[in-house]
Amino acid sequence: MTDSTPSVFLAGPYPRVFAHRGLAQGAPENTLLAFVKALASGATHLETDVHVSLDGIAVISHDPDLSRLGRDLRIDQLTMAELKRINLGDGQSFTSLSDALEAFPTALFNIDVKTDASAEPAARAILEQRATDRVLVTSFNEQRRRRVVNLLPNVVSSASSVLVAQAVTATSLGLTQAVRRALRGCVAVQVPERQGPIRIVTGRFIAMMHRVNVEVHVWTVNDPIDMVRLLELGVDGLVTDRTDLAVSASTRRA
Repeated sequence: MTDSTPSVFLAGPYPRVFAHRGLAQGAPENTLLAFVKALASGATHLETDVHVSLDGIAVISHDPDLSRLGRDLRIDQLTMAELKRINLGDGQSFTSLSDALEAFPTALFNIDVKTDASAEPAARAILEQRATDRVLVTSFNEQRRRRVVNLLPNVVSSASSVLVAQAVTATSLGLTQAVRRALRGCVAVQVPERQGPIRIVTGRFIAMMHRVNVEVHVWTVNDPIDMVRLLELGVDGLVTDRTDLAVSASTRRA
């Protein structure tokens, strides 16, 4: 792949169905089995999270530690080899980002870089697997998002929290150019429908995002009634724990 290879991340049909940490029905989240199940259910994209191991390898994990397994250890205190020996259930263990990209060579990955220390390892794994054209990288932290984007020429990205906040404020004021400036370099906003008392996803917000050529992906939507309602409102993608239900909802809407 060359630096001029165009991204295929948003080349597929609407709506996008993002498997939030895979499909954890009979599989632990963020494992190869969860990704297999998500793709088999019809997910168009795999959404996942990245931390870093003690030996500097990008590790797929949402949590920074093993507290849900009853162990008082952080991901970054264990080597990748040690992490792979941990039983997560159903014959699964931790996997590296590189191994996941290699295991699913045509899958589209939405990657949330969770820590500053994982930025370079994540970029390195993506480059090693020549996967820049089929991933989207993001982070809630803007400096971290920019750091990863700068390491991956032509990679696509969604907006960080601060950029989303700027876009929401500018949309409320009807300032199209301010929205465009805030979201420069981003192909999507990935947002909850509400943030506390503030409703983010409205018809006006979606229309503004589309006006500046930015997609709207809503997380985390698990109720089929909400799925259909949001799709009818005009969102471009659903981030969900239940891709099986989302695929069905998408079909019913069509």
